[in-house]
Amino acid sequence: MSSQSPIVAAPPEHVVRRIRRLRRGELPCDAVELARYLIGKSVVREFTLGSAARRIAGRVVETEAYIPGDAAAHAFIGPTPRNRSLFLERGHAYVYFCYGMHYMLNVSAESVGIGAGVLIRAIEPIEGIDLIERRRGTKRLLDLARGPGRVAEALRIGPRLDGIDLCAPGPLWLGTSVRGSDAIGTSVRIGITKEAHRLLRFYERGSPFVSGPKGLSREKNFL
Repeated sequence: MSSQSPIVAAPPEHVVRRIRRLRRGELPCDAVELARYLIGKSVVREFTLGSAARRIAGRVVETEAYIPGDAAAHAFIGPTPRNRSLFLERGHAYVYFCYGMHYMLNVSAESVGIGAGVLIRAIEPIEGIDLIERRRGTKRLLDLARGPGRVAEALRIGPRLDGIDLCAPGPLWLGTSVRGSDAIGTSVRIGITKEAHRLLRFYERGSPFVSGPKGLSREKNFL
C-alpha cells in the first residue's frame, strides 16, 4: 500500500470566503449536542503577518464532549483560574497546555456557571495551508492538523486566546460549513482513564483527517 497521502482538494477560494461567523443562538446549549453540531463547521484564525492580513481555516472533523459531572473533564473540580473559561457561556475558547508540550482548543458548551466543553481534536485544512505547512514543518496534508495538539499549532493558538468569544469578531472564531458533512461516527474518547467508557467522541465518517487508531473509528456506532 502506498504511504503517500490521498489527494484531497481544498474548496475554491470563493467558497471558503463565504464562511459566515456562527451566532451563539445557533450553538446547542449542551456539550454532547454541540460536539455533534461542530462536525463539518469551520474554525477560522485571523492574524497579521508582516503588513498583510492572513487567515487560516479548517473544517472540524473530530470532537470530544466533556459534560457536566464528567470526572475526565477539567471542570469536574469546579472553577479555578486555569479552567474558568469552561464556565463561560457556550461559544468561548478554553485553551490549555497539555503534558507540558501542546496547547489544545476547546469550546465552552453550556450556560454561564456550568462547566463543560468540546475539545476540537482534528480539522481538515481548507485555507492558509501554506502557512500551516510552514508552522508545522511538514507538507504532508493529512498530518497538518490531525490531533488536538496539531490543531492548536496549525491555528497558532496559545494562552492569549483563552476565554475569547468565538461568536464575535476577533482573531479566532467558529464559522459555517463550506460543504456538507458525511455521516457522523461516535466512539469512546482517546487518551483518558476516567469515564473512559463514555461514547463522547464524534467524527466525520470516512474523513482521512480524523485522528486516533483507525480500528477505533471502524468498530463503534454510527449516527
